[in-house]
Amino acid sequence: MLAWEELLVALEIGLIYGILAIGIYLTFRVINFPDMTCDGSFIFGAVVSSVLIQSGSNPATALLLSLVAGGLAGFLTGILCVWLKIEDFLSGIVIAFMLYSVNLRAMGSCPNITLVDQTTCFSAGNTLLSISLVSAGLILLLSLFLRTDCGLGLRAAGQNPSFASACGIPVRVMIIGGLVLSNALIGLCGALFTQYQGFCDISQGPGTLVIGLASVMMGENFLSRLLPKKAAHASRIPVLPALIACIGGSVAYRIFIAFALHSDSFGMKTQDLNLVTGLLIILVMKTKRTTP
Repeated sequence: MLAWEELLVALEIGLIYGILAIGIYLTFRVINFPDMTCDGSFIFGAVVSSVLIQSGSNPATALLLSLVAGGLAGFLTGILCVWLKIEDFLSGIVIAFMLYSVNLRAMGSCPNITLVDQTTCFSAGNTLLSISLVSAGLILLLSLFLRTDCGLGLRAAGQNPSFASACGIPVRVMIIGGLVLSNALIGLCGALFTQYQGFCDISQGPGTLVIGLASVMMGENFLSRLLPKKAAHASRIPVLPALIACIGGSVAYRIFIAFALHSDSFGMKTQDLNLVTGLLIILVMKTKRTTP
């Protein structure tokens, strides 16, 4: 059985990675862009935050600049795709690939940075409360933004580019803007996670896309059971419930991992973590309600 402390840690990490899930939701659901930049922008934000804190910067300032760094990564992906006409899928891969070298150089060719003796945003106060407030604030701001004219234009550009263009919406600008916003949030997530765990490692980036997508899909699966059938399809889910579902799916994913770590009572070993976690996710997704 899981101890309360382990569940608390799973909840805290789930809330942090919920920001990553929201970023994935913005690209894959809102602007309909298969963005692979997140593997690079996540660790880019983490590296910027770690380097700044080690140099004596305020942790809050480090978070803000990590937000900017992630947005820059998304902007470069948008430029490659929209202006240079490189395939959307490949654009993100190229930027993430290049960011690996950039991150290593920023880290002084050292694969990890420790923040154990440094002051972070979680050095004082209730960690769970702080993360919850950040998550709630982001959900509120994004739900309000996506209801503005700019937000509606962003959603229209993703769902029906031809119609949006006919209505005078600058589709290319909206796609780039969506990538900037998404990767800015992912960079912020990387910075928060680094400050939370007290170190940054170059190997943390790969796999973030899988985690984010799993969280989004699990959240949508849970939400689809609560909504009427006509509104249960991913493209019809209202913005605010969808954002909350991203956070919920991320928390559920982390709890599954916590349970998988305690699967030794069933004869499983540490190396079976991904296998057990995947089986738990399949078990949940198997019962997904079909919609017309």
